[in-house]
Amino acid sequence: MIFRQLFDPTSSTYTYLLGDSASGEAVIIDPVFEHERRDVALLRELGLRLVATLDTHVHADHVTGAWLLKQRCGSQILLSETAAAENADRLLTHGDHVKFGNRHLEVRATPGHTSGCLTYVLDDQRMAFTGDSLLIRGCGRTDFQQGSPGRLYHSVHEQILSLPAACLLYPGHDYRGLTVTSVAEERRFNPRLGGDVNEADFTGYMNHLGLPHPKLMDIAVPANLRCGRPEAEGQGGDSADWAALTCTFSGIWEIQPTALAERIAGAGAGEIQVVDVREPQEFTDVLGHIPQARLLPLSELAARVGELDARRPVVAVCRSGARSAQATVLLQKSGLKRVANLAGGMLRWRAEALPVEGGAE
Repeated sequence: MIFRQLFDPTSSTYTYLLGDSASGEAVIIDPVFEHERRDVALLRELGLRLVATLDTHVHADHVTGAWLLKQRCGSQILLSETAAAENADRLLTHGDHVKFGNRHLEVRATPGHTSGCLTYVLDDQRMAFTGDSLLIRGCGRTDFQQGSPGRLYHSVHEQILSLPAACLLYPGHDYRGLTVTSVAEERRFNPRLGGDVNEADFTGYMNHLGLPHPKLMDIAVPANLRCGRPEAEGQGGDSADWAALTCTFSGIWEIQPTALAERIAGAGAGEIQVVDVREPQEFTDVLGHIPQARLLPLSELAARVGELDARRPVVAVCRSGARSAQATVLLQKSGLKRVANLAGGMLRWRAEALPVEGGAE
């Protein structure tokens, strides 16, 4: 099985990707709206096909990426029937199974943080994804969205801490940089729900937290009740409308050599700025350079960004694509909006027999 834990630093949300390597099918748990490009890039690079997104509950601190991923990948949107959300493809209840290839997740209802919280347990019970029902040495609050301390206490003890002691627990959030815990650890060390804490202890604790409501609650909850579908069409998704680009998992826009050659041939004079960031001797060496390319060595690029036209797209080029990837990041930080890296650099350009100036034939 393929497993990845991803992180949103703004909301401290964990997103989980699980893939069946035999079939190539995958699911994503708790995707974040702003990270749709990252998630799609990771799926593409791992050779996986997304069949479903699963939210553990209707979040109050971020907007789900479920709807955006459905538009990009054709995946189904799954969440709790109790959530009463629009645009879902399948509403889940306790005991359901969600299949991806030869693997599946068991759905366990764990209400208490909200009335519609679910925990997803892997088929072999080696790992479970608890959302906000159980955090590492903590738990989610119980004072909004039909939350209930009593229900949460029973949910955690009956549906999560009843799993095998070695089962790894992956939470929906962590604010201290912790990534994983286990049933055994939480049974023993969770100060709210472990040890000898009973329901009365827990209820008394939770009823006196006095926490302010999440800052994004008024935005996130309505959006998540639409499964992340924007109110305005066209919101979200790719902004790379000037060429056929893909976004890598590292967050860099790339253009393939043939796509760049076609754009150069079909564009008006100088519409696309091709910036070669190699050193001068490389610009005229055996690989040559792309016709119309402008030499701006990476070592000088920061000081010479002002020489580029911010209104026109820029494609950065180097020998293999490594230095030019660094150049795209630099150019974006300098304020240029439409920047891409040439995938594979001049090595790929020459391998595909595209036109060059200079170099060896």
